[in-house]
Amino acid sequence: MAKLEAGDTLKRLRNRYRLVVMNDDTYEEVTNFRLSRLSVYMMLCSIFVLLVGLTVALIVFTPLKYYIPGYGNAQAGREYRQLKYVTDSLEKQVTYQSQYIDGLRKMLTGNTTVKLDTAQLKVPKEEESND
Repeated sequence: MAKLEAGDTLKRLRNRYRLVVMNDDTYEEVTNFRLSRLSVYMMLCSIFVLLVGLTVALIVFTPLKYYIPGYGNAQAGREYRQLKYVTDSLEKQVTYQSQYIDGLRKMLTGNTTVKLDTAQLKVPKEEESND
């Protein structure tokens, strides 16, 4: 296999080619371009860099950045945590209330036996005051 030398590659990149655009019906030459492989590569690279730059600018300078996962401001994160705490406490409160209402319903309908509190209370004796 023949090895390519750096000088040959550079020569091939700089060789000039002519691109002619012709009218198919009249064979009239509409326009022509003098190009080289190097100029075509440079043009394609420039277009690529321009498109990447425009895409990055579109994302950075518009509200589209908020659709990127993990991107957001710290205030929104704090607000989300605070809302989660409030929601959790409200869920607990609703659970406690439903348990209380179920207990009352059972007591009023007589569907449950009532466990009486049989623990002895130590009530301190009142001291008589000497007035």
